[in-house]
Amino acid sequence: MATVVLGVTGSIAAYKACELVRMFVKNGDDVHVVMTDHACEFVTPLTFRTLSRNPVAVRQFDEPADWRPGHISLAEAADVVVVAPATANVLAKMAHGVADDMLSSVLLATRAPVVVAPAMNDGMYANAATQANLATLRERGVRIVEPASGELACGTSGAGRLADLDAIFAAARAL
Repeated sequence: MATVVLGVTGSIAAYKACELVRMFVKNGDDVHVVMTDHACEFVTPLTFRTLSRNPVAVRQFDEPADWRPGHISLAEAADVVVVAPATANVLAKMAHGVADDMLSSVLLATRAPVVVAPAMNDGMYANAATQANLATLRERGVRIVEPASGELACGTSGAGRLADLDAIFAAARAL
């Protein structure tokens, strides 16, 4: 059993993270979900709380469950941190050390291995800034589960679809 902190960001693929939580829970893992505000536009915290059987962290200054700040206790408890889906915005925050919300603060504070699974429009994924941010994260030891190619929610086709959940789960389990 591992403690998995799952970061969910504001991508249409956020709904797929629900099944990822179920996969970890079925494996016997203790899953703690951290959502960005934009992720809450696609899936509610209640969904993740029900599936994970744990409180869901959204805002950095919500009342913590114990005396330690929430982002620190989650960062320290994690055996692995998985960000799926990972938007271009969150990848940029990670690459540049920005900690302006709960998820980016957990990511900056953790010493656990980190897995990210990008999901975004193909143009955003191909953008030189996104590719530079991914290269920086790879250099720092972050495990990138490359997105799939195919039809995207925005109506275009190309690289940017969230990777197969089995691949994300396997990458996290390997760490």
